[in-house]
Amino acid sequence: MTNKPDRAGSCILAGLALATMLACMMTSASANETNKRMADASALVSTDTASRATPQATRRSVTRADKGPYYVDFRARTAASWGHAFVWYGKTSERAVEVAGLTPAGDTWTYVLGYFTWVPSETGASYGDLDPDYLTANYRVYLNEADAKRVFAYIEKLKASSPVWNAETTNCTGFIGDIAEYMGLKVPNRWQRPENFVNSLKEINGGRQIVRLSAE
Repeated sequence: MTNKPDRAGSCILAGLALATMLACMMTSASANETNKRMADASALVSTDTASRATPQATRRSVTRADKGPYYVDFRARTAASWGHAFVWYGKTSERAVEVAGLTPAGDTWTYVLGYFTWVPSETGASYGDLDPDYLTANYRVYLNEADAKRVFAYIEKLKASSPVWNAETTNCTGFIGDIAEYMGLKVPNRWQRPENFVNSLKEINGGRQIVRLSAE
């Protein structure tokens, strides 16, 4: 007896094989699609996180760079009379500060005489300038290194060229007002109490924290 091929069985087997292959292909495609979607989602999250983080990091970096490492701090403190106005200046990374202010040299008598005429002056630190307990107002502005060199040189020149003090015409608010003007800040009426002068200086400049000198 001759064995004839069972065409029906062969068709069934072929169909099953095809169905299995298609199922495997679909499963593989589905798995690939799932993996792709997960990868896309992960990339999207990473990109979104980076897009949010990068500007913040940039802003922080720019802010620090813009401020500059040097400063001039306009300050006022209490005193036995109307008070005293002066400046601190230096580098932000250093604890030591330089002090400049215009005061009458000598004792109380020199101060009283200074209301009627010019008297010898001192332009460095005076009693209470470094004590935070006496502070009544301050306004700090920042400079880059190049501008700081110019401003600090001007302060030293002003100290050396201010030999006299007078309560009405050549006083401490006028002295630090000259520094503020050199730095390009708006300067209020100089003939007022030191605390009011420093607060007014900050107010009319809108609390501006960064100073850039114009190129000469």
